[in-house]
Amino acid sequence: MTEQDWFVTNEGQCEAWDVISQSETLPQPYRLYRFLTDLEDILATVSDDRLRLQAICPLVRTLLNSSSWLTFTALQPDPKTGWNVLMLYDEPLFPLTVQLVSWAPGITSPIHNHATWGLVALLSGQENNTVWQRSPTPELPDRIQPVTNRVLAPGDILCFMPEAIHQVEAIGDQPTISFNLYGETNYNQRFEFDPLQGTATTF
Repeated sequence: MTEQDWFVTNEGQCEAWDVISQSETLPQPYRLYRFLTDLEDILATVSDDRLRLQAICPLVRTLLNSSSWLTFTALQPDPKTGWNVLMLYDEPLFPLTVQLVSWAPGITSPIHNHATWGLVALLSGQENNTVWQRSPTPELPDRIQPVTNRVLAPGDILCFMPEAIHQVEAIGDQPTISFNLYGETNYNQRFEFDPLQGTATTF
């Protein structure tokens, strides 16, 4: 299984990062509570979102390699919505959300940003991420245009900045399951985009 780390900038550029694992330097087994403690330390000492993600990404790889219960969780998409979420960690007044997310084959998300830094590690299935960038005009200040696509396979990680805009589609004939991690969302800056109308609306 090949593994690749990707990073999407606020401007919609998608960069390949070197894959780094810290399995040899961290306690084994590397459990979720240790991961959360390490995350808290990073948040307290690293203020730049790009640098945070560079520090967090290897920890996520170590967690997934050490915690087989995450990769074997059979989270099925909801038949009505086509997706499902299992919350692993969401503490009030603490700026972290950790969850597993499942998409049914063929389901496509709205085009959106997250208004926070985030990370998606694909555990099973295949997921196409279309990356968009803002391309405003005087008449359409929220106009966007597609930049590139990245197909995530199991073992791939996609990191993104708060203003990165993307759209997710589960491809193939199997549901996708991903490990998703987000910082504290600024909901006033979280948008769903309509590229045909050139509009953006808050979630």
